[in-house]
Amino acid sequence: MVREQDLVVVASIDRRILFFRGHRVILDQDLAVLYGVATKVLLQAVKRNALRFPGDFMFQLTAEEFALLRSQVVTSRSWGGRRYPPYVFTEQGVAMLSSVLRSERAILVNVEIMRAFVRLRQILQVNAELAPKLVALERKYDAQFKVVFDAIRQLMAPPAPARRRIGFRDADAPPARARRSS
Repeated sequence: MVREQDLVVVASIDRRILFFRGHRVILDQDLAVLYGVATKVLLQAVKRNALRFPGDFMFQLTAEEFALLRSQVVTSRSWGGRRYPPYVFTEQGVAMLSSVLRSERAILVNVEIMRAFVRLRQILQVNAELAPKLVALERKYDAQFKVVFDAIRQLMAPPAPARRRIGFRDADAPPARARRSS
């Protein structure tokens, strides 16, 4: 039987999905937490079933990717910290984990992870559909509202004060009135 606190952990799956090498993935340590096993145990199960996890299902991050990940998520560099780059699992790799880890919790977690990947795909699809519509609206209404905004700016601009001209006068201009001296 799955406890309510276990389902709270499952609710945080969306935040654990990362993007590496063009794939949406989940770190091995995050999966281990979700499944309630040690990362070492998870990786041992995977290695015992290596044929089920080709490179497009699971791969190990490079040293550069690992450094980037470390800079984004504070991790220990001393004793107790991870000393090798983690493995990451794509959606297909997570699905394959359900055949390797057979506990009730693993099954429920797998279902929720699959749902999280589907939600993410739907969100990305909706955003992809909205982006061109937004650009079209901006183009359409920018031209129409430009006239309105220009008129508002002219009304908002303070009138130029009438200033007395200082300096030489033009030869064609009529002579100015002479000042009286007292």
